[in-house]
Amino acid sequence: MRFTFSCIGKMKAGAEKDLLDRYVDRARKTGRGLGISDIVVSELSESRAQRPEDRKAEEAKGLLNSVSGSARVVVLDENGKNLTSPDFSRKIESWKDEGIPEVVFAIGGADGHGRELLARADLKLAFGAMTWPHQIARILLAEQVYRAMTILSGHPYHRI
Repeated sequence: MRFTFSCIGKMKAGAEKDLLDRYVDRARKTGRGLGISDIVVSELSESRAQRPEDRKAEEAKGLLNSVSGSARVVVLDENGKNLTSPDFSRKIESWKDEGIPEVVFAIGGADGHGRELLARADLKLAFGAMTWPHQIARILLAEQVYRAMTILSGHPYHRI
């Protein structure tokens, strides 16, 4: 299984990028023993359309272009489900056990996700009711993927 973080916008060098890279690296290393072949961060340009609906539609199209038919799509959305870390790890494990080859995590632009992407989502996931900057959402996602890997491997990183 492979994970792709498909994100609208570019993350600049600095502390946030360093932290993202650290969690992605940790998740890659821990995931290898669990059958996770790779974790890729893909960045797409923000739409320049004038209307928010047009921007969301263009960005959704770009994000959907990175999704194969057999992939599971997890959309980060403020109206999504709030899962516990153990529940999130069980969801990943169930997809792995089903033989799903890829999970694409989609982080949209400032206006949110377009309808087409939301309709394709296998899971809409929220990191609480608050709105997070996209850079921090990436870091939170990377940390939760790493945490899921540690839960599945029995590592003591996640304490109950």
